Amino acid sequence: MAAHRKSKQSPLGGSAVRTAATLALASAATATLFEGSGHADPRPTTAQVKAEVDRLYEEAEVATERYNGAKEKADAARTAFDRLRDEAARRTQRLNTAREGLGAMAAAQYRTGGLDPAVQLALTSDPDQYLERAALAEKAGERQAAAVTAVRRELAAIRQLRGESAGKLTALRGHESELRRQKAAVVAKLAEARTLLDRLTDEERARYEAAAAARNGSGTSTRADDPSGTTGGTGGGSAGGSATVRADRSSTGGRAPVTAPNARAAEAISFARAQLGKPYVWGATGPSAYDCSGLTQAAWRAAGVTLPRTTYTQINAGQRVSRSQLAPGDLVFFYSGISHVGLYIGGGQMIHAPRPGAPVRVAPIDEMPFAGATRIG
Repeated sequence: MAAHRKSKQSPLGGSAVRTAATLALASAATATLFEGSGHADPRPTTAQVKAEVDRLYEEAEVATERYNGAKEKADAARTAFDRLRDEAARRTQRLNTAREGLGAMAAAQYRTGGLDPAVQLALTSDPDQYLERAALAEKAGERQAAAVTAVRRELAAIRQLRGESAGKLTALRGHESELRRQKAAVVAKLAEARTLLDRLTDEERARYEAAAAARNGSGTSTRADDPSGTTGGTGGGSAGGSATVRADRSSTGGRAPVTAPNARAAEAISFARAQLGKPYVWGATGPSAYDCSGLTQAAWRAAGVTLPRTTYTQINAGQRVSRSQLAPGDLVFFYSGISHVGLYIGGGQMIHAPRPGAPVRVAPIDEMPFAGATRIG
């Protein structure tokens, strides 16, 4: 009886089932493809990597200058704190000396019994001797009063010094905390830039470096006639006079003597030339490595001029000049945040410490967004 039972028919025929299955598989594959492409991490081009690395380096330089500023403040706070601590120690020594003097006076008074002067006069057999002793006692009393005053004065001074020291210590800790924050920011930006560069193939890295060299004019070589990049002209002349220095070959070619406005400017340029080829290290002020503001500060220090530490304070250290008025020795600043500085040497060029991996070099000032210039001295 079961043999005669008819099997149930599917509402779709066999071909229809196969078609539906095929469409389902195709739909699933398409969905997978789109999902995969939607979550894929496309490989950036060399140009994109360069743009991102440039951005990271700029942000790292901003953080570097903030680090330099925090370090300058921390150093000043530490110096002030140490000065107050030393002064408190000297005051404490004077206080102890004054206390010892008071103790000696008290002991002497105890030995005499501290008798009333009228009683001493009544008991003495020699009034003249008494009067002499009384005069000495009066002088001793004056010395004792002065000693007490000195003790009180030292105690008040020590209390004030301790209060000031506590304030300086609080400020020092705040600056040190800011120092750590900015250091972490610099390290993070530079690490991110290195990670991006490490993703490039050898061919892509070569293209990247070629583009960087083209942007820097003469590339890693700082002088066309001096591949080592360590020599340069020196200036002479009296202060306030003129001194002749030589400009490096510009990106457009050509070379001509440039007259510095004074001997100090020539000396600053001469010092900067002697640093060509030395590495960029953030936070460094020489003599073996520099960051951008560390180099300009050291160059002008060699000329006898003290500059502040950071780019955003150096720009206010002299007289502002326009780009058309630039003269050798001027400080030239870049980016809207005044985060980079170089030393102008004439001919549209500067000596600067560019960034990690790029040593101190000569470069055209138009390779970065110009923000202003300052003439020192």
